[in-house]
Amino acid sequence: MDPVFVLAVAVVLIVLVFDYTNGFHDAANIIATVIASRAMTPVQAVLIVATFEFLGPLLGGTAVANTIGSFVVLDGLDRVAALTIVLCGLIGAIAWNLLTWWRGIPSSSSHALVGGLAGAVVVSVGADHVLWGFGELRHGHITGVTKVLAALILSPLIGFWVAFGVHRVMMFLLRGARPIMNRTLRNAQWLTAAGLGFSHGANDAQKSMGILTLVLLIGGFLETFAVPLWVMLACAVSMTLGILSGGWRIVRTLGFAIYKVRPLHALDSQLTSTAVILAASAVGAPVSTTHVVATSIMGIGASERPRSVRWAKAGEIVTTWVITIPGAATVSIVFHFLLRMVLP
Repeated sequence: MDPVFVLAVAVVLIVLVFDYTNGFHDAANIIATVIASRAMTPVQAVLIVATFEFLGPLLGGTAVANTIGSFVVLDGLDRVAALTIVLCGLIGAIAWNLLTWWRGIPSSSSHALVGGLAGAVVVSVGADHVLWGFGELRHGHITGVTKVLAALILSPLIGFWVAFGVHRVMMFLLRGARPIMNRTLRNAQWLTAAGLGFSHGANDAQKSMGILTLVLLIGGFLETFAVPLWVMLACAVSMTLGILSGGWRIVRTLGFAIYKVRPLHALDSQLTSTAVILAASAVGAPVSTTHVVATSIMGIGASERPRSVRWAKAGEIVTTWVITIPGAATVSIVFHFLLRMVLP
């Protein structure tokens, strides 16, 4: 049997496994505030989010997929070698997702994917096969790793300050409201949670779509980089299954360990996160739902009672964010060397 075909099939399956781990890892980020504010039961939250998560990749376009699928340059390489590189990068990302899930730390699947792929490419064929984008940046164009990192760095800051402002406005508008208003705020979260699920699918699933399309292009199954419909469906299904699996360890961290989330806090966090992620998806910027949701909670807490924010836990999360890219890269590099020792 053709080794390229066998390896391509294996890598496609690994991409879908990564998409699944992305789903159950990030599911917690989406449903944490809904559950913490008691707007929904865990089962209700997962079902609502999973439904709209499935629609996100199908209706959200492919701008993010194009960005992710083009930041590594594997043209001209032997097909088996190129597919092996992608496989090692994915293993690094999956391993990091599982490690941080086990520890209950909301890290970024996007960071892990970028770190894993970049590490595997650099150690295998050299840094010149990564589209860093530094030269293009001098001419005013943002592309490659520069675009990915800019989105991943700026989105948490935007999430923090947008949530800070949104919560201040909402507190002003509801300054004379009675406690019964909490019922309305909880009901409104059925819409905002659905919107957040859709935006997550429209952004995060596209990252797997981009890698999967890259694999098909490397294997010679596609002539140009264009995301097929079956790839969209496969990634949507895989991530939705991950969402249905949940990620309850991280729910406790985001819903309770950063700031005590009430119905208004949850609604404001979901509104902020949905707006930031949808805007990023429209311009093809791959952002981290984890980062946006977590920093929106920090921004809300800072706008209301800064001293009540558990900044130590926030600092632990930020530290994990910083080490995710080199951590996933290290895992992919180690796996690459182990593979070279095993294979002839």
